[in-house]
Amino acid sequence: MILPFLLMLLAHTLEASVECGMRKLYDSRTQYSRIIGGQEAEVGEFPWQVSIQESDHHFCSGSILSKWWILTVAHCFYSQELSPIDLKVKVGTNDLTASSMELQVSTIIRHKGFKRFNMDNDIALLLLAEPLTFDKLTVPICMPLQPTSPSWHECWVAGWGTTNPTDKESISMDLMKVPMRITDWEECLQIFPSLTTNMLCALYDNKSYDACQGDSGGPLVCNTHPGSRWYQVGIISWGKSCGKKGSPGIYTELANYILWIEKVTQIEGKPLDIRSQRISGKKKARRNNQSSKCPALNFPQSWLLPCLLSFALLRALYNWE
Repeated sequence: MILPFLLMLLAHTLEASVECGMRKLYDSRTQYSRIIGGQEAEVGEFPWQVSIQESDHHFCSGSILSKWWILTVAHCFYSQELSPIDLKVKVGTNDLTASSMELQVSTIIRHKGFKRFNMDNDIALLLLAEPLTFDKLTVPICMPLQPTSPSWHECWVAGWGTTNPTDKESISMDLMKVPMRITDWEECLQIFPSLTTNMLCALYDNKSYDACQGDSGGPLVCNTHPGSRWYQVGIISWGKSCGKKGSPGIYTELANYILWIEKVTQIEGKPLDIRSQRISGKKKARRNNQSSKCPALNFPQSWLLPCLLSFALLRALYNWE
C-alpha cells in the first residue's frame, strides 16, 4: 500500500511545482521583438491564453486558472442556446491552425449578477470535462495582488480577434499582442458614464492599440518589475469602438471577484485556493534554502523522485509490509 501512496504523492508534488504567471520557455531565450495595432506574440509568451471555440470556430478568449478552470467573460455566453457540449478550449498554441490540445467543457458558470445593458459583473468560469496537463506552453496565470498594486511595471493584452476595425472578417489565426497602461478610473468615468467599480480602463498613451471582437474574455496581464511573475488584472469586456485613439478599453476588475471564484470552484468540487497560490513563491524560496535532500516536510522537489525510489527499493529488499 505504501508504493501507490508514494506515486500519488509524487504526481501531486510535480503538479504543485507548476508556478503561476511564469513563462520559462519565453524568458529563457533571446526575444525579438485582436488586437488593433499589435504585433505577433512570441511562442510561450502568453502560455495562459486559450481560444474558446464552437464548431472549431474561435469566438472568445480565456485564461487558465488551474488544470480544471478557464476564466472568461459572461457576455460570450449570453445566448441560452450555447451548450457546454458545443464548446472546446484550445490551449498551448499561438497558431489556431496548428494542432494542439483541445479540451471539452462540462459546465458554463456565468456570474448571476451579470447585466447586459451596462456589462456589469462580466465574468464567467468554464469547468473542463478533463484536467489539462501543464507544460512550458500551458501555464496558469496568477490572480491579482490584494490590495491591487498601485503601479504595475508592464501590462499586455493578447488575442485572436479582429485586427482591422473596419473589417469584421479580419480575424487573426496568430496570437497578437499590444502593450497597455491602466488609466485613472475617475477620468475614465467622464468618458463612460455607465462605468461601475467592477470595471477598469486601459489604453496605451496616444496609440490606437485596443482589443476588438473575438478578443473578449482574454486577460489583461501585468507584472510588478522586470522578470517577475505575471498577474491577471482584468478581463477584456467592452469599449466604445475598436482602436479609436484616446478611447480606453473596458476590462472586468478581477480583484473584485476573488471570493466569487473561490466560492464557485468549491461548490463545483474543484476548489481553487487563491490564497495559497499567492504564497507559493515564498514557500519555494524556503524549500530551496533547505540543506537536506529529504527533510521531513520541506525537501526540494527536484530530489523527490530519487528519495521515493530509494524508499521503494528498501521496501522491496526488506519486504516491508
